[in-house]
Amino acid sequence: MEFDLSPLWLSLKTSFVATIFTFFLGIAAARWMFGYQGKGKGLIDGIFTLPLVLPPTVVGFLLLLLLGRNSPMGQLLSQLGITIIFSWSATVIAATVVAFPLMYKTVLGAFEQVNSDLLSCARTLGASEWTIFLQVILPLAWPGVVAGTILAFARALGEFGATLMVAGSIPGRTLTIPIAIFFAAEAGEMGKALGWVLIMVAIALAVIAALNYWSQSQRLSDTVVRKANTLTKSLLNYLLLGKFQDIAKEGLQVGRFKVESSNLTLKDSLPLRYQPSTPRQPSTVLVNLQKNLPSFKLEASFSADKNPLGLLGASGSGKSMTLRCIAGLETPDQGRIVLNGRVLFDSERGINIPSRDRRIGFVFQNYALFPHMSVAQNIAFGLQELPKAERAKRVAQYMNLMHLQGLEARYPPQLSGGQQQRVALARAMAAAPEALLLDEPLSALDTYLRSQIEKLLIEVLSTYEGVTLFITHKLEEAYRVCTNLLVLSEGKAIAYGSKADIFERPATFTVAQLTECKNFSRAQSIEPQKVEALDWGCTLCVVEPIPKPLTYVGIRAHHLIFPDDPNQENTFPCWLVQMSETQHRMTLYLRLHSPPTDSQEYHLHVELFKEKWTYLKNRPFPWYIHLDPLRLILMES
Repeated sequence: MEFDLSPLWLSLKTSFVATIFTFFLGIAAARWMFGYQGKGKGLIDGIFTLPLVLPPTVVGFLLLLLLGRNSPMGQLLSQLGITIIFSWSATVIAATVVAFPLMYKTVLGAFEQVNSDLLSCARTLGASEWTIFLQVILPLAWPGVVAGTILAFARALGEFGATLMVAGSIPGRTLTIPIAIFFAAEAGEMGKALGWVLIMVAIALAVIAALNYWSQSQRLSDTVVRKANTLTKSLLNYLLLGKFQDIAKEGLQVGRFKVESSNLTLKDSLPLRYQPSTPRQPSTVLVNLQKNLPSFKLEASFSADKNPLGLLGASGSGKSMTLRCIAGLETPDQGRIVLNGRVLFDSERGINIPSRDRRIGFVFQNYALFPHMSVAQNIAFGLQELPKAERAKRVAQYMNLMHLQGLEARYPPQLSGGQQQRVALARAMAAAPEALLLDEPLSALDTYLRSQIEKLLIEVLSTYEGVTLFITHKLEEAYRVCTNLLVLSEGKAIAYGSKADIFERPATFTVAQLTECKNFSRAQSIEPQKVEALDWGCTLCVVEPIPKPLTYVGIRAHHLIFPDDPNQENTFPCWLVQMSETQHRMTLYLRLHSPPTDSQEYHLHVELFKEKWTYLKNRPFPWYIHLDPLRLILMES
């Protein structure tokens, strides 16, 4: 008897059509759930996943209740002359329903693995949620989409219970391979059943091999993956937005921006999102916000202009959260944020402008470069509203400005840390933002690169007319880059003003600590111009007014002096307890008044250049140290 192959073709046709439905339904459901923040998210996810955990016969029975002749849906379809039950359509529906959860969960997991900073960065560059989905999320999650598609196809191919319940076993119409195996075995035709089993095993092995090959290709060929991502983006734009011609033209330009020598400067930048009024008003941002965080309440109130403002504070003090609230990536509980006269956020008036419309550039600590885009494409991402020629000109301009010539076709993994930082800065500034927010942009660089990029940053910011907020935990870095400082501690602004004032005269112990003062003693006032340093065991003459209440006296490590004359005021004998050195400096730990008996018994921490150490080290003990009254810091608690 001739072996009937119709179940094979029927199974392949059913699985192929079901996979197409599952592909689009799974991606749509995953995208919706990825962004959904409303109530009942767990319940909705459970409903989407239910066919994965229910027995197939239960799924088939539920489909019968939904589509059967006596159901409201079945009666409506009958009136329209449409019959679903015991038809090939029912076979496709059953296969789609049972395969959908695999596609949905795999794609949702892939979406959730995309770095959230990439999405935040895209929003600050003016991208819509659809643009972010098509150009960032989907290309980066594409390996997961392919894996989900392969798994969904395999599940649809092997569907049995639900298909038998709603479609039956009509030869040539609904008799798929799994059903053919069941009836062949039931009829005692074991050879026939074995033949179908071997075919299913061969298909299953092919599916597994395809999945493994795809996984290996992700590791072995980034170029192939990027080309696949570009093709996928074009196809989806064609299917979903009908923009195939535009995308195809853009695809021809991938990595082809030509950087030509130019005398363009930052002031020559073309207007994009930044449309200043005429005559142009000075750039300002006014911030007054409150936000409840797990460990404290953030309360930030300050203003800034085109002179860079540095935000200093320990880790977790609220610096990054402040910038994220200004950029619209987080929502304050209360407050108001105004940039150049535009109200970005006002809790009382219910105003909360989306990130994409705030005209704010954000440079993230980890750079947040799109790994599937070239350097030129990264810089051009926020310029999609510009005509093609102007976009290319803008990209060339900022590649010149950031000294990135010749790197336009490279991808982020092929760049050094310094190059990545320059690309991130170029991308943020190319969109002509009204404010530039820099979240510890130099922290991931080594010392040499940090110095180079810092110098470039100072040069670039000197011509930038917008507001600049610069987060760092290094005082020297903030001092060199910024004009003014805001010091945060546990969500509170504890100092705000010029860098010279905050550095020379920190008002409180915490501000002095955060500005890297290393020498402190509890203190009390004994005369109008004298204080007693309780921990140092000495009386000090002071110049500045003594605050009430006085809690601490301090002096910076590099302000201590080793005089030749031991009879000056505020000069005391001292002995060396410990020392350490770097290539240029010596750090000395000194005890006042008497020789040390323990390696931890020191009062003062001194830093001096090695040239000074050369003269000092040969002096006999005791040495004498002078605490300059002009350099003493008097602080409240």
